Amino acid sequence: MKAVLNGTVIAEAPQDDLVRIEGNWYFPPAAINADLLVKSPTQYTCSWKGECQYFSVKDGDALLQDRAFSYPTPYPASFDRVGQDFSNYVAFWKEVTVTA
Repeated sequence: MKAVLNGTVIAEAPQDDLVRIEGNWYFPPAAINADLLVKSPTQYTCSWKGECQYFSVKDGDALLQDRAFSYPTPYPASFDRVGQDFSNYVAFWKEVTVTA
């Protein structure tokens, strides 16, 4: 599967390596092109996953605010709900398209 923004691949991995949580595909850390992500100061805490880290995504010279997110240290109880450890896996939204 791929996460693509305007023809640029931001992440790519076999579907079996991804985790699906609440309708979002989360890519493993090794599948991410980290050069295209910039940590965002936006704060959010999910009641069952824990503290979220948002990232802005580089699109040429533009920076699209908060288009990716991750849970660096999810609550341990969330692993049971998801079925595996998803620490630092990254999901995308808005203009970033995830396709098979």
